[in-house]
Amino acid sequence: MSKIHKITSSRNSWKSKAIARGKTVRYLERESKRIKQERNQLKKTIKIEKNKTTEQLKNISEQLEKTKEQLEECKKSIAKFSDKESIVYLALQLFLDASISFRACSRVLEILQPYLQLALVPTAQTINNWVVQLSIARIRMVPILANRFIFIMDESIGLGGEKIFALIAINAKHFYQNSSAPTLQTIQCVAVAVASSWTGETISNLLQEVIAITGPPIAFIKDGGSNLFKALKLLNEQNISCVSIDDISHIVANILKRKYKNHPKFDTFLSACGKVSKNVKQTILACIAPPKVSIKSIFMNIRKFIDWADKLLNHSPRGAAAEDSILKKLRESLDNLPECKAFIRHFLRDATVLSKCQTILKNNGLTEDNIEECMILLKQIPPSSSVRKEFETFLNKHIGIAKDLGLEKIGLPITSDCIESLFGVAKQHGTGNTKDANRIGLRLPAFCGKLTKEDAKMVLNITVTERQKVEATFSSLTKQRRKILSQQGSIEQLKDDALKQNLKLIPTSEKCAKNNGEVRISSNCAKNNGPKINLPEDDLAVSKIKNCNLVA
Repeated sequence: MSKIHKITSSRNSWKSKAIARGKTVRYLERESKRIKQERNQLKKTIKIEKNKTTEQLKNISEQLEKTKEQLEECKKSIAKFSDKESIVYLALQLFLDASISFRACSRVLEILQPYLQLALVPTAQTINNWVVQLSIARIRMVPILANRFIFIMDESIGLGGEKIFALIAINAKHFYQNSSAPTLQTIQCVAVAVASSWTGETISNLLQEVIAITGPPIAFIKDGGSNLFKALKLLNEQNISCVSIDDISHIVANILKRKYKNHPKFDTFLSACGKVSKNVKQTILACIAPPKVSIKSIFMNIRKFIDWADKLLNHSPRGAAAEDSILKKLRESLDNLPECKAFIRHFLRDATVLSKCQTILKNNGLTEDNIEECMILLKQIPPSSSVRKEFETFLNKHIGIAKDLGLEKIGLPITSDCIESLFGVAKQHGTGNTKDANRIGLRLPAFCGKLTKEDAKMVLNITVTERQKVEATFSSLTKQRRKILSQQGSIEQLKDDALKQNLKLIPTSEKCAKNNGEVRISSNCAKNNGPKINLPEDDLAVSKIKNCNLVA
């Protein structure tokens, strides 16, 4: 073997070994560098997580401290329920705000008894008594309302021959403080009375009694009742200025009634709706039955009918229907409803426009800007239509009233929906199946205004004797039912109950003569714990009736 070959072989062997060692060294260097980077990153992560954990533990510790403080506050607040005032306030909240029955209120308080540490759970009758005492207390604290409020008046029927007349007050500058229509929380009940009938004379006499104490309002809002119109006319004859504002809902209903009641397809439409209801009930099409609408006030709610019919007819397009299909069953149930398509289309056009105008004027009041907005909407109705002409006349008349009262910029209230809601809530809530007019009327003031802790104090200031004197002035249908049905031959006793006077809750002066059956309120007062009515700063000087005593 030559010397050159030996050198070459030795060199090649060295190269291969050097290459192998170089790869190993470079690999180890890379791995070492990677491991160092991962180690450093892991150290940073551990440090960050440790800091986060420390912060979380600190936050948890702070939350535990807050929870301990809240528990202490809860214990203190629970301890407060040992006084009767807090129990009364909670019970009234359950009934008036949560809208549950008297028995349900009592059951809820029974469940909360161990948590609130209540010594005694009030019964359903006790809560009922507190609501009655709240009504009496609120009528006591009626402020002097002259030239700052608008009166809304209406009547409603109950079970029996009696009718309820209610008078409520809303701030004339309601829309100065609120961005929506008047609600039960923003009104105050001024007077409630029950009688077998309400004529213009009887309403006028009642209003004169109230106005003699509260002062005259700047206006009255009423529906289209002839007796209400006559009452205001009689007041004007007595030199009591009575600006009359017509409720927009009744105005719109009467406009539509005059236009469509004598329409040749109106009776056909109502008849078809009745037959559709009969045909689809107890069938697979029961879900499309027409809505229930009171026939007595059908034009107040007829748009529900019309809207329902329009949507129903859209489910029946042109063309044949397959045998045994749902569409064929639907068409067989429609009776003469498809013949009324033109009537439905025209009615919807007018009712939709008027409904939008109502929404604007109810929620924002009648102002010059809102009238302009309504005029733009009315352009969808032909100028020759009586609907458009009558509604424009209504708007022009009432913007004149608004200008006379200085409310054309603030907004003139033109709806009596709040008193309708008051009657509806009072009839459905806490009355059961016996809609006794006197009992309903006795609770009306309790539903008006926002409930405060001051109300609970006023409730406790009304004694049991005072409440019983008020309730003793009228007969109860529930008591009569129990007594008559359980005692044979006692039906003639109903004559004696008929001689009793009905409910009458009004604010009145101490100087007036005592009259059994009336709740009379003194106007010479020294203390006031009643609910305050918020007014703008220029109206805060409203004097109030204070330190009032009930006289039966």
